[in-house]
Amino acid sequence: MKLGIVGLPNVGKSTLFNAITHAGAQSANYPFCTIEPNTGVVDVPDERLDVLAGMSHSAKITPATVTFFDIAGLVKGASKGEGLGNQFLSHIREVDAIVHVVRAFEDPNVIHVHGNVDPIEDIETIELELLFADMQMLEKRIAKLERQAKGDKSLFPILALFERILKDFEREIPARNMAFDPNEETIVSELHLLTYKPVIYVANISFDDIASANPLYDAIEKKASKSGAQVIAISAQIEEEISQLPADERKEFLQELGVEESGLDKLIKSGYELLNLISYLTTGPKETRAWAIENGTKAQKAAGKIHSDFERGFIRAEVIEFNHLISAGSMQKAKEQGLIRSEGKEYIIKDGDVVLFRFNV
Repeated sequence: MKLGIVGLPNVGKSTLFNAITHAGAQSANYPFCTIEPNTGVVDVPDERLDVLAGMSHSAKITPATVTFFDIAGLVKGASKGEGLGNQFLSHIREVDAIVHVVRAFEDPNVIHVHGNVDPIEDIETIELELLFADMQMLEKRIAKLERQAKGDKSLFPILALFERILKDFEREIPARNMAFDPNEETIVSELHLLTYKPVIYVANISFDDIASANPLYDAIEKKASKSGAQVIAISAQIEEEISQLPADERKEFLQELGVEESGLDKLIKSGYELLNLISYLTTGPKETRAWAIENGTKAQKAAGKIHSDFERGFIRAEVIEFNHLISAGSMQKAKEQGLIRSEGKEYIIKDGDVVLFRFNV
């Protein structure tokens, strides 16, 4: 899962990135501090792995991971080269989903690029720049297709699709809010449109607003509900403080704040939900590991996540639900109790399934 962190300058993107990756990305109170995208890989928290590793006496635990890209602050006119322009926009095309950080706190000591804090205006500024960038790219594709279609009439349906999308862009409709049939979805996904990517709005709130009402957050939530996006409230400042604590002290710190989980955990869960991902588990003496797959993936394809040979030579999947395995106490006892099922290639893997693939190549 690749998530690109975007937003206006000075909204807390790099502070959040520092906190969730411990990467120490440069953070300063002036625009364009971040030029090249910083990249950080973080583990997906999954308490099931520790339990399984203890049961299997595993030498190694490997969680699923999320890659975060901290993309430099966009400004009005970025699609036309303002600020550092398309240099930033090109990086966003590589991600699976966009984490749009929006400032939802007042602080006279932190400069706002527009001079005042207005989260809706901020969101619209970024989204228009992404849309304008998509328009420019699509206009080039249409011009090329028009030349090619003169000698190949089979391209006419694709050309018509692109022209329809462009008309909707002109009405300021993002691609994710357009209606496509399954065949069109395949074509559109290959365009890597910025506005086709799902969005999580992260409302960056102040320390004082953790347990109180925040009208700026409420405005962002209302905006998100209209566009079908997800929204979570995170204090980037608090997340940075949490990241500097030893692991055993973090839970206690969160309890003192009156919150159940860190902003990072909330963000990863939102990312999983947004991209329709689940994790299945494998365990043994060498390693206990989580594998992220799309919900609805069949066993044979899921086996290919581990290695292409597993998919190519798939025989069967030996499956047990995590909770059933824990209740049994061990894999051996689970076998004795008949809890391990033998499933074929059409079986749809469920979140938390503990799986052993049998294959032959």
